[in-house]
Amino acid sequence: MAGYAGIPEIEVTPLGDATTGAVGLLPPSVTGLPADMWAASDSADLAALWRKASGQPPAAIQALYHTLLLAEAEPPRGDADAYLRTRITVLRSFGAVEPAFELLARAGPLRRALFADWFDLSLLHGAEAEVCADLRAAPGLLDDDAAQIYCTALTGDWRTAVLLFDTGRALGAWNGPRSDLIEQFLDPEMSETAEPPTPPEKPTPLDFRLFEAIGSPLPTRSLPVAYAMADLRGTVGWKAEIEAAERLTRSGALAPGRLMGLYTRQRPSASGGVWDRAAAIQDLEAALDKAAAAQVGTALQDAWQRMRDEGLEMAFAQIFGARLSAADLTGEARALAYRIALLTPDYEAAAATPPAGDEAQFLAGLAQGRPDPALAVTGAGRMIAAAFAQPPQPSPDHAILIDQGMLGQAVLSAALQFDLASGDSGEMAAALGTLRSVGLEDTARRAALQALILGQNE
Repeated sequence: MAGYAGIPEIEVTPLGDATTGAVGLLPPSVTGLPADMWAASDSADLAALWRKASGQPPAAIQALYHTLLLAEAEPPRGDADAYLRTRITVLRSFGAVEPAFELLARAGPLRRALFADWFDLSLLHGAEAEVCADLRAAPGLLDDDAAQIYCTALTGDWRTAVLLFDTGRALGAWNGPRSDLIEQFLDPEMSETAEPPTPPEKPTPLDFRLFEAIGSPLPTRSLPVAYAMADLRGTVGWKAEIEAAERLTRSGALAPGRLMGLYTRQRPSASGGVWDRAAAIQDLEAALDKAAAAQVGTALQDAWQRMRDEGLEMAFAQIFGARLSAADLTGEARALAYRIALLTPDYEAAAATPPAGDEAQFLAGLAQGRPDPALAVTGAGRMIAAAFAQPPQPSPDHAILIDQGMLGQAVLSAALQFDLASGDSGEMAAALGTLRSVGLEDTARRAALQALILGQNE
């Protein structure tokens, strides 16, 4: 299951004398998690757990991941800088470039331990001029000759940049595609006539910017999602912008409203793929504006299926959930609109007026934290209902962690258990028990609703 998670609203507060490892964008008053949740854990153990996270976790778990990554909390035992780099790496893997950039900025990135990450994030964020000025002022921050040459040229000293490159080549430091790439970057006339070098299999942010600078930008579709941010700067066509926004929305790095704005920018002049999704969204919006129930019902079914096919159900719910709840729908359209509304943050309000039927009544009870097992229509529903039918308690493995003061590790482990359950409702139920026991009731309900409504257990 994939969908929009949404990075929590960020409230920036002073850190005072907090250590680098304690830096965060979300204070305990926002996360609801204690400041010492990581303190008893080991940074290497946490890094190993984070490496297990899937690339497309369930939306509620994705939101929890973002909260844990951005939380202001005491660092774990071990190398605090290393754990901060782990957080940055995971955020970047989700495409959350801006929060990662802000997090590292608050940590004080002008240190050798952090500058390599700061350099990469700055290039992805579009702040290459600023980071290059930092590197020029303190070259010892980064042992990367290509970065030194790039920044020397970018800050206006092309002659020195060429001298650095020629000296390195004379010493045998430069050869292969990277050498050709930098040479074309330093010689604009060559870049106009020569074939661009073969892109590396895994380009770095610097490679990405260098190819862009020589007039041969790399397509971002085959690159990690963080690179998709580059396509939202108005430098590519509408189709590429929509595709980039879809990727970032799926990973929780972009608000659905931004995607909606792109879908509705103009009427598609072609058909197929992204154009059909844009047209379906526009048709649904037009039907809702007219308050034509029959048209809404037809447009809803079409748009919902197209968005589901692309893993964009949660974004669709965020965009249309409230309006569909208020529409005068009946039958299957009403039932679908109800399920979609249960995928939004206002799921409890939506649950107050369920349509007829055991499934709808069961989901209403789940949204309120009191599902009736007798109304469950699947084995997964009965298993999840059982997790809510008793006083919340953590699974045995997580209970041990909590008893040892490793609350954050227990929460992360439960999130991973749900993320990696692969439809195993028993694993999901165990994870839900842990989340509920530590006060994450909202996350547990939303995760359970998403699993059942989006058919994760079918």
